[in-house]
Amino acid sequence: MQRYFLQSTFNGEGNAIITGDDGKHIVRVMRMTVDDDVVAVTKGEAFVSKIIEILPDGVVIQRKGEPLQTNEMPVKVTIACGLPKGDKLDLIVQKGTELGMAGIFPFQAERSIVKWDDKKGDKKVERLRKIAKEAAEQCHRTIIPEVRTPFSFKQLIAESEKFDVLLFADEEDAKSGEPHKIADRLKNVYHEQTVLVVFGPEGGLSRLEAETLRLAGFLPIALGPRILRTETAPLYLLSAMSYEFE
Repeated sequence: MQRYFLQSTFNGEGNAIITGDDGKHIVRVMRMTVDDDVVAVTKGEAFVSKIIEILPDGVVIQRKGEPLQTNEMPVKVTIACGLPKGDKLDLIVQKGTELGMAGIFPFQAERSIVKWDDKKGDKKVERLRKIAKEAAEQCHRTIIPEVRTPFSFKQLIAESEKFDVLLFADEEDAKSGEPHKIADRLKNVYHEQTVLVVFGPEGGLSRLEAETLRLAGFLPIALGPRILRTETAPLYLLSAMSYEFE
């Protein structure tokens, strides 16, 4: 059943209006009409809803019954990734959404080859948010992951104070004789906690960045014996957390 995220909530009578691109998609692409059902999501809850009226600029729906069971990861994981080259950020957002991430914070890392263009940045962030929304609909999420405008590394450190658990992927830790495995780190993570995990761009985090993260309370983790690409590492971590908590 097609899923749509509402821009507003249901009113006292259990009705809501779907407009914009989603409204057009329902009528023009899906060819739905009155009495057809969709899944409408608002405030983290999903409801089977019936179309009760077709408007020139959208459709009116009516909520049916109780909210559907949520399938959100019990731990809220936010990914912070150094700006990568090409369209790798698109991939991380799309697949990270499918794997249950709560948000993504791109940041300008010391080894980031790409430099963020503020003039074109708004359009890029808008595209990434659209990718997250479409992926959330496809995999039946009840939230759309938060996609933030890229930070500086200093801003990332400041933002980290809002999280319960702080981790960063460290190649040097993985190469050491006693790497800190994901499974060991996750023993001290509990349901409902917020987790921020930092990943470097191509070339990884610099030693200065790694030390700054340590001083800010981040714990290093190793992602196995092989060196992963910058777009693979976050997905590896999310998969491991899904296995552990779901």
